[in-house]
Amino acid sequence: MNARAQIGRAPVQSLDTITVAASKTEERAIDALAPVSSVSMEQIQGLQPNRLSDVFYNVPGVSFQERGDDPATVINIRGLQDFGRVAVVVDGARQNYQRSGHNANGSFFLDPELVGGVDVVRGPTSNIYGSGAIGGLVSFRTKDINDVVRPGERWGVDMTGSGGTNNARGLGSIFGGVRADPNVDVFGGAVYRTQGNYKDGNGTEIGNTGNELAAGLMKLTVRPADGHEVKIGGVFQDYQYSIGQQNRGATTTAAPLAAIAGSSVYSSDAKNYLGTITYKYSKPDDNWFDWNATVYGNRVENDQVKTYNNRISTGGGVCPIGTPGNNISGCVGDRRGYVLDTLGVDVNNTTRFNVGDWRNAVTYGFDAFRDDVVTTDARGNSDVTTPSGVRTVSGGFIQLKQNYSTWFEAISAIRYDRYDLDSRTVSTGGDRFSPKITLGVTPMAGFTPYVSYAEGYRAPSITETLIAGGHATGGGPALFACPDGTSGLFCFLPNAGLRPEVGKNKEVGLNLKYNDIFTSGDSFRGKFNVFRNDVEGYIDLVASTPTATPFGTFSQFYQYQNIAHARIEGVEAETMYDAGLWYVGVAGHLIRGKNVATNIGLATITPRKITTTGGVRLLDRRLILAAQWSSFGANNDVPAGYLPSTGYELVNLYATWHATKDIMFTASIDNLLNQYYRPYSIPGSSTDGTTQNDVLWSSPGPGRVYKAGLKIHFGGA
Repeated sequence: MNARAQIGRAPVQSLDTITVAASKTEERAIDALAPVSSVSMEQIQGLQPNRLSDVFYNVPGVSFQERGDDPATVINIRGLQDFGRVAVVVDGARQNYQRSGHNANGSFFLDPELVGGVDVVRGPTSNIYGSGAIGGLVSFRTKDINDVVRPGERWGVDMTGSGGTNNARGLGSIFGGVRADPNVDVFGGAVYRTQGNYKDGNGTEIGNTGNELAAGLMKLTVRPADGHEVKIGGVFQDYQYSIGQQNRGATTTAAPLAAIAGSSVYSSDAKNYLGTITYKYSKPDDNWFDWNATVYGNRVENDQVKTYNNRISTGGGVCPIGTPGNNISGCVGDRRGYVLDTLGVDVNNTTRFNVGDWRNAVTYGFDAFRDDVVTTDARGNSDVTTPSGVRTVSGGFIQLKQNYSTWFEAISAIRYDRYDLDSRTVSTGGDRFSPKITLGVTPMAGFTPYVSYAEGYRAPSITETLIAGGHATGGGPALFACPDGTSGLFCFLPNAGLRPEVGKNKEVGLNLKYNDIFTSGDSFRGKFNVFRNDVEGYIDLVASTPTATPFGTFSQFYQYQNIAHARIEGVEAETMYDAGLWYVGVAGHLIRGKNVATNIGLATITPRKITTTGGVRLLDRRLILAAQWSSFGANNDVPAGYLPSTGYELVNLYATWHATKDIMFTASIDNLLNQYYRPYSIPGSSTDGTTQNDVLWSSPGPGRVYKAGLKIHFGGA
């Protein structure tokens, strides 16, 4: 497929991509009885993405809560995000980084130039893939030798360079591999990316949205015997950026807190180290063993230095006189650090056998990971809001996939999960069995309706369980004394009795797959589904009843608690008609989510996303011109204190020209209409109700961006 794409041939439809994300067994996305979507490397390259969110416009049910001044990615599936509700894996390794602040509570670092493909499963249908995924699964594969070295070549190198406006965007990458002999492959690559501060659609420069990335990737693949493959891989990424917004209002010490716009700024150096060892065994004539085992380690290390404070300080017992700062974030020049070490294993095997006309595949396995969080902050409040601790999560599953003749398929599975969480003061844990059942029929070729019920289990995170202490005042008076002896604007209370969340998802879907409809060689692919996910024990940060103080009426306590019930329901569709010389498709969703106890909407919902994509292939299909229109609905049903997101229309244009089989030019215009947009709701302050200004100013996306790139391939036998 890669070779055809390189010379401008019509690529395979994305829904025809082979995936294992839904059931751990290989199948085409269009055939999976689950809401599965795939994005190939060829599609990613044509989009020229600056960050990962640019890759997912065509994927229903997926949205993002990202700050422009933070290069980390936050994925939301069907309104669920934060604390592992969406399981994100890179080459099989869990990405569990989380830091509390004026941002989403869960993110990861991955540059799109490193990605060789991605699979998305929406909802807990993917519960056999790992613990916690009540929202869904996003599985990334980094580039490998088959993405660069073409069939018939012994070695190959791809060199890519691109640039863009708004502001001084640049990318350079090189990936190369060699097949040392039929049983040994060596592959590696490097990426450098940079950009300056961009302007939003209103022409306002968004502070600290410039950043710089240096990354590298290495893989060694050995095939010691027929059917056996061992792959050792490593990825390193180093992001240099500043997070936070400078002051846009009064700076005097007498100015009211609410009038002081902006926030502290931190020079940040985030490093991500990922190491994996994967052992696969598979032979066509061996029905007993189809084996996959991965052992991994992932470290995210974020070192920050405070470079700016948003108000003049006279010391106040926190910072030296003349040094700006406060007791929330420390003083200018102070350092703070976050380190998350994740060690994990994922092992599974599939055994196949036939009984009469029934074809059976039994897949069974186990997975486990251990998160070790260490937070340091000498004079600030970060070690309170993101506490240190250790969490161990493990589980096992067994799944039976049955096919009768060509018209019936049944998938049944049971998963067992357990977690243990420990700190110096709290030890807690729990376990549960979660079932899954899916039934599908194909009464006529290409037409497959199915029904599914699946449960998922998410263990509470370290922060949700252990967060404790007073939220620092920022220089003002302490409003409350806290049970642990501290004081502050309000008090965080730990909750050792916090229960895990349980997602119970009901789904009805329809897969459509037709070829040679109007002309020879054309094709139509479509996946449609209606779902309702009832999340029992949904965990949210809950404020106590406000009480009177000399400075006003405020809540004294904030604690993560299990609210009774959250319900998320909606419809999703993903379609594409490809006539060879032209193609058109529509994908999107309509979703609503409620806290059933209060009938108030969830702030993390993107209620509408509809993306229409169309293109033509010219010059013997070597030139591809495409347009994409995405329509997003505003989320106005949000809790009190939130500023609703904006509705907006994004129009992007793309061009890909395969000048020769080894030279490819790309060009694009992002946000052609230069629209201003804020894609998610902005939380308010916990004390005075004003908007968190640093989030408000860093959340708008970039205005119009022009980009152009060149990719050159070298290779030989």
